[in-house]
Amino acid sequence: MTRAGEPGRAASEGPPRGPSVLVLRALGLGDLLTAVPALRALRRALPRHELVLAAPDRLAEAARATGLVDRLLPASAPGRAVPGELGWSGPPPDIGVDLHGNGPPSRLLLQRLRPRRLFGFRHAELPEVTGPHWRADEHERVRWCRLLRWYGIPADPDALRIPRPVRSSPAPGAVLVHPGADAAARRWPAARFAAVARALAAQGHRVLVTAGRGEGALAREVAALAQLPPGAVVGGAEDVPFGELAALVAQARCVVVGDTGLAHLASALGTPSVVLFGPVAPRLWGPPPAGPHRVLWHPAPGDDPLRPGDAHGPAPDPRLLRITVDEVLAAVRTLAGREPYLR
Repeated sequence: MTRAGEPGRAASEGPPRGPSVLVLRALGLGDLLTAVPALRALRRALPRHELVLAAPDRLAEAARATGLVDRLLPASAPGRAVPGELGWSGPPPDIGVDLHGNGPPSRLLLQRLRPRRLFGFRHAELPEVTGPHWRADEHERVRWCRLLRWYGIPADPDALRIPRPVRSSPAPGAVLVHPGADAAARRWPAARFAAVARALAAQGHRVLVTAGRGEGALAREVAALAQLPPGAVVGGAEDVPFGELAALVAQARCVVVGDTGLAHLASALGTPSVVLFGPVAPRLWGPPPAGPHRVLWHPAPGDDPLRPGDAHGPAPDPRLLRITVDEVLAAVRTLAGREPYLR
């Protein structure tokens, strides 16, 4: 893995031969993409360092596509937990950067590698780390850029775009409907996704239903209810290979999606998106307000303004269920007329 235009090494070629910065972000696709502004800031500030990202191995292609990461160090844990160890070899990293959480587990994991410097948020149980205070009310992109600025590294949370893929989409101009999410609380009902897909197809749009690993049954249910033609489901048994998924999203007319990784991919590629929020406020994880995106969210009076529901709950969140099919179709109409190849 290498940044654009420069030679690099694969992870199997051994430890780094020069100064390195190790970034811990062992989470999902959306987490990787919200960290792009921080990774870009590190790349610009430390051009002679090897930038190593500790993240799940299945994100290797996505990390490469950012053009910012030299090497991926495979690291993962169930859910959003911290990995038990990092398979680091060779000299200690010059800098360790905790973009995984607020510690102490993630901080201690990096500390065990004895980096010369360690960037992280201040924590009462870790007095030796003198970083900024954690704030619960800021957007994920803003949070990590503020962390780096505290350590003297300029960082712009709006610098979230990744290079457009070179390969062509197999379905240019399609509307992508993505009904999956890793928790039921953030999954709008299949019947409503199907109603949206059916209406868009009746209006002449080509509609594809995308699915991540294990989401095939849900995607097929949506496609069947929408009476879409054979071949309308992409993925499901496994994740769609990132190169194919990025090409689909980059040349899509619009993406209809919940609060999940594909929404962040649409933001990173500048693709119009309609994003459906439920238990977590778009203020924390939403697309950039200046982009070609529409956020739908219906909190109730008296709700917690940031996290009114359980993001990992076993049933669709009430705020998500307040979003109607007509609302989604109206939002798509405001976006779908944009020319998908000029972004």
